[in-house]
Formats: sequence, C-alpha cells, structure tokens
Amino acid sequence: MSDLIDLAGKTVIVTGASSGIGAATARRLHAAGAHPVLAARRADRLDTLSKELDGALAVPTDVTDPAQVRDLVAATLDRHDRIDGLVNNAGANLDGQLDQVDPAEFAQILQLNVASLLTVTQAVLPAMRQQHFGRIVNVSSGTTRRVAVGIGAYASTKSAVNMLSAVLTEELAGDGIAVSLVLPSITATEFGDSMFTLGASPRPGMVVQSPDYVARFVLRLLRTGEESIDIPHGPEQSDIDEAPGR
Repeated sequence: MSDLIDLAGKTVIVTGASSGIGAATARRLHAAGAHPVLAARRADRLDTLSKELDGALAVPTDVTDPAQVRDLVAATLDRHDRIDGLVNNAGANLDGQLDQVDPAEFAQILQLNVASLLTVTQAVLPAMRQQHFGRIVNVSSGTTRRVAVGIGAYASTKSAVNMLSAVLTEELAGDGIAVSLVLPSITATEFGDSMFTLGASPRPGMVVQSPDYVARFVLRLLRTGEESIDIPHGPEQSDIDEAPGR
C-alpha cells in the first residue's frame, strides 16, 4: 500500500464525469477539498455540474480523440499547474451473445473502454513524473470475476482494463505513481439504458448499489494507492474505510 494522503488541494481529472460514478466521484472530491476536473462529451451536463461544484474546471472531451485528451491535460495544467490524480471512468456497455455482436461496434467499445484509458493515462504521466507523485484509479467491472454470458464483449474490455492496471502498477511504481483498480458490483447508473434500479436485486445475492457508494471506494483508492478493491455484492456497507483491498 502507498502512503495515505489527504485529498485537500489535490487536482484530479475524472473522465465520464457527466453522470453516474464519474459525477458522484467529482462531488466526493469537491467535498474532500480537492479540485476535480470534469471531462466528458456532454458539455451541458458538465456545465451544470461545474456550477454545482463552485466552478470546477469542466473540459468537454471525447477521450477517444487524442487531440482532445491533450487539450484536457493542457487546460488542467493551465488552471491548476499540476495533476495529482486521474480517475479513468469513461466507458460504455455492449450487450448481446458473442455470435451476434457486431465487430464494428465491438471495435468502438474497445476504443472507448480500453484504448482511450491508455491514451489518457499516457497524457497525464509527464506531469505526474515531474512531481514524482500520482494516483490513477481505473474503473473496471465485477463482470470480469464471472463468466458474463450476454455481456461478454463488454466484460472482455474490462478484463483488458484489469491487465493494463496490473502492468501499469509495476511499470510506474518507480515514478511514485500508484495505479489502482476498482471493480463495482451492479450499480444504478445510465449503464445499459438505466436498466438497474437502486436497491433492486437482479441476481441472487446482489443488490443494485448507488454511484455515490462506488465513488466512496474510488476516493479511498486515491487516498491509499491500494492495488485493487472488488466492491462486495449485496447491501451497501458503512465501513468502507475498513474494507479489505486486494
């Protein structure tokens, strides 16, 4: 585990910040005294969230476009002069049996869920290396811990995220940069056209959790630099700070 840090005053970029886990993470960061930088494609939602968070920097960004990612990093450094953290949360779902998945659609999801994560990570590394400090949290999925029939294409992209995180953890440790992985259980977001209702039990032993609950784990990882946390299935727990990191 890395050293425990105080997030107050830290600058953290959050991708996919216009809704769900990303927006909840930005709110939690603001409450902790950090400077969240809001990145997503939906400029109107970012503007609304920015106003809620006392003018937090909002940079409309398509993370699949390297030029826009570079502009995001430049705008962050221009405003805050440093980048302490990154939450790679942007992503999308792809349903369907694998024999029916459109390869072109799968390529797009791979670009968003996997390749863009690497693009954004690479873009923030120079700033983090210069200060010899950084915290990166990659948002994966609990579907990677089971045989995800019906959403195998999506789960495979998140499995790639797991491997990228594990390798980055080793490769960046010498630079003072901790890379963490969070694997949410079923969460009430816009995922799958808002198919999950908060508090419902779509599978035995599972209860749909709130985006804010996941955000609490994300902030824990930003503070601790733990390698990964599988968010337990079932009802939300109050003792997040005591949950085991794996």
